[in-house]
Amino acid sequence: MTDLAPRKESRRVTAPATVVFDVQRVRADFPALHQQIGKHPLVYLDNAATALKPQSVIDAVSSVYAHDCANIHRGVHTLSQRATQRYEDARDKARRFLNAPSVEETIFVRGTTEGINLVAHSYARPRLREGDEILITELEHHSNIVPWQLVAQATGAKLVVAPVNDAGEVTEEAFANKLSARTKVVSFAHVSNALGTILPAKRFVELAKAVGAVVCIDGAQAAPHAPVDVQDLGCDFYAFSGHKVYGPTGIGVLFGKRELLEAMVPYQGGGDMIDRVTFEETTWNALPYKFEAGTPHIAGGIGLGAAIDYLTALEPSALAAHERDVLEYGTAKLHDVPGLRLIGTAKHKVGVLSFLMSGAHPSDVGTVLDQVGVAVRTGHHCTQPLMDRFGIPATARASMALYTTRADIDALVAGLHLVREMFS
Repeated sequence: MTDLAPRKESRRVTAPATVVFDVQRVRADFPALHQQIGKHPLVYLDNAATALKPQSVIDAVSSVYAHDCANIHRGVHTLSQRATQRYEDARDKARRFLNAPSVEETIFVRGTTEGINLVAHSYARPRLREGDEILITELEHHSNIVPWQLVAQATGAKLVVAPVNDAGEVTEEAFANKLSARTKVVSFAHVSNALGTILPAKRFVELAKAVGAVVCIDGAQAAPHAPVDVQDLGCDFYAFSGHKVYGPTGIGVLFGKRELLEAMVPYQGGGDMIDRVTFEETTWNALPYKFEAGTPHIAGGIGLGAAIDYLTALEPSALAAHERDVLEYGTAKLHDVPGLRLIGTAKHKVGVLSFLMSGAHPSDVGTVLDQVGVAVRTGHHCTQPLMDRFGIPATARASMALYTTRADIDALVAGLHLVREMFS
């Protein structure tokens, strides 16, 4: 799958090609799956919003509060030392997860949104001037639109948008046509949250670098599905969220190239990000702490480390084959539902199926599906400009994960037939 294909030298342990992905064993690790909604077993298809958590992540978070509940970096007592070690171990796991060169370039943030805001306000805002351009794409999440709008308004820079085609793809030609010598910052999603489209990230980085732009990638929807290698991509910044990769909410990671991070001034001030404070001036702590003001989400960071352990223990080609099979099965099954229209039919995509049902508003579709235990997302998915592009207010979205099965798709389709009966 373009840039998301497993690498020859993956961050995950390579196993023989004959390995079969045991989805039932995986499902046993996720306690939230083993419940009923009314009288129906839960079918969870809202993974692009947030993924469920394996027991190992739940246990890791619980153990912090049960045994190592202390603030980090400052304490000399045993609990603080243990919590600090576990938190910094998790940082190194995140570094390896992205194949970042160093832990100093691996910053803990609250999630992708905060990571993009950090880049926008600490890197771009002090540097951009009137006449400069910021390039994004038409399929971006609001969190990769609004920060750049704020920067443009504050600096006089112009926000430029590369369009999507009817399949929900940003072609190389469409992207390249929007680049110019005025382009100073480029920021785009590796994978669309609303459509599942995989963008050719490495090629886009190459094109942006050819005009001298700095590149930030929103990796929230890519990180759960295949190895990410920031060194291979060549990007300057890359952000992802813990809760999308089966970890806790309120934690994420921003990779940034050292030379850029060292030249940036923090946009949040407080404890732990300082070297020395006087009333006249403040000097900054070393990387990565320079950008980590205040008491962090300690249990969240440790839980993210556990989630990375879980995900990277799975054989990547077997996992990719499983997710591809479920997506292809789901696409075929939804095509057979009368009155259903798929929105986003890109050739390269992850397990996201956004659709409309004739005669039924997406929120009605979601409500009926919930009555039979099927959880999907409805609305504009924080991509209102993309909805405007397709001339629609919203979609229903079924998004898949490593524990999704063909049986889940069958339950979805059965629910959609019920919707059709109710609204035809």
